[in-house]
Amino acid sequence: MKKIIYSITLFTILVLGTSCNKWLDLEPRDGITKQEFWKTKEDVLAAVSGCYASLLASPPNVSDRSLLEYMFVFGELRADMVSPGPSMVNEEFNIINVNTTPDNSFTKWAAFYRTINYCNTVIQEAPAVKSTDPTFTDAALNAYVAEALTLRSLMYFYLARTFGAVPLKLTATTKDTDLLDLAKSTQAEVLNQIVIDLKKAEQGAVTSYGNTRTDKGRVTKFTVNAILADVYLWMEKYPECLAECEKIISSQRFAYVGANSNWFNTVFFRGSSVETIFEFDQTIENPFYNLLVRAQRRYIGSPFLVSDVFVPDDIDPDNIYDIRAASFYNAAFTIQKFGTENPSFVKWQAYRISDIQLIKAEALALTGDGAGALVIVDDLRTRRNAVDPNPKPIIDPADKEAVCDYILAERAREFAFEGKRWFDLLRHAKRNNYSRIDILLDMVSRTVQPTLQQSAITKFRDPNSHYLPIFQDDLFADPKLVQNPFYTK
Repeated sequence: MKKIIYSITLFTILVLGTSCNKWLDLEPRDGITKQEFWKTKEDVLAAVSGCYASLLASPPNVSDRSLLEYMFVFGELRADMVSPGPSMVNEEFNIINVNTTPDNSFTKWAAFYRTINYCNTVIQEAPAVKSTDPTFTDAALNAYVAEALTLRSLMYFYLARTFGAVPLKLTATTKDTDLLDLAKSTQAEVLNQIVIDLKKAEQGAVTSYGNTRTDKGRVTKFTVNAILADVYLWMEKYPECLAECEKIISSQRFAYVGANSNWFNTVFFRGSSVETIFEFDQTIENPFYNLLVRAQRRYIGSPFLVSDVFVPDDIDPDNIYDIRAASFYNAAFTIQKFGTENPSFVKWQAYRISDIQLIKAEALALTGDGAGALVIVDDLRTRRNAVDPNPKPIIDPADKEAVCDYILAERAREFAFEGKRWFDLLRHAKRNNYSRIDILLDMVSRTVQPTLQQSAITKFRDPNSHYLPIFQDDLFADPKLVQNPFYTK
């Protein structure tokens, strides 16, 4: 174990850059070379472990927010389920009010590219270890590369949905001569590369590591299938999406945890539950305590939660209630989904079986099986003791938009504060050439301050505004980068 920890540290140093104005400047420090590291299969495992560790914390001596905080901000701040807390800063208010500019530090993407570079390094350097370690099998190599390909794909999926067009770098940066000025690839090009990589990863990924915690905290074939299903849904490739969902569901390895008082602790606090497909599971101090829990927290739950999301039963609210509501936030709208103690440890749920079932439901609805979609949603609602409104709406299974709205509403309840809400809203809004732009325009009244609402509506009518700008320092560092079109006006 000590050797692995040392190797992880060495790997981090190996690909950690000194200060420079390059957004992807990740050169090795003096005295550390890759020839000293890539010798054994244990080195490869350490490098893969470093990829996972980078999901939750920045490397030593790097002054930046954690990647997980960016994932939360990218997926929640522009949506409608969080509100400003006592310590929200002006840059965050600007994002909420659809007034983001290229000097906003929350538009930095370096944390994602650090993890991408760690993954690139594994993909590039691991094959040569077979020549120095005869015990390193093809199966082990393929499995490690599959993990790196999958994590890289997840990072690019976040970047493509957040920024639209982004630089696509598929080779490692480990020395000065690897530094490149990169132009952006279109969102479609990035998504197509993700599909290619995930299909390759599926061939090498393992089905199980032999123990539950590792199966949940590291990439398996089912992680690959889950991300592919999500990507295909975004790309509006519904038959392909359904095929990936079915691989997970038919495995019978995942199921809902019972609707009782232990549900939250089982799934989120202890983690590694039968619901979980992939979770970020590292003993890293919880970055959400300062964001969500302490008195000077930056975010709280939105009043929208009570008025529209977790509406209480109007007859017997003490005994009839959705098990998710009290687990996710309290009466003061403090978001407690990631724990309230300090320090605590993250069990960030990247994908659960409920995600796959609702992805399947959405794809079914959009391919003409609204009845099948409604069965899936109503089953989840039963499992969570969801409260029915009074009167309960009657949804026509043939009405695709009504069924999709029903699914979207349930996703809000199921994945509250998990960094998915903005992407869910945008996916529904952009479908069929933005036939549901009203979803974003209606949201403005719940999120933007009244004096800026008309301006925000005008901006949201331009699809280019749905993607964040490239941070100005990254533009200055790479002459081939061009600012996203909405921010050049």
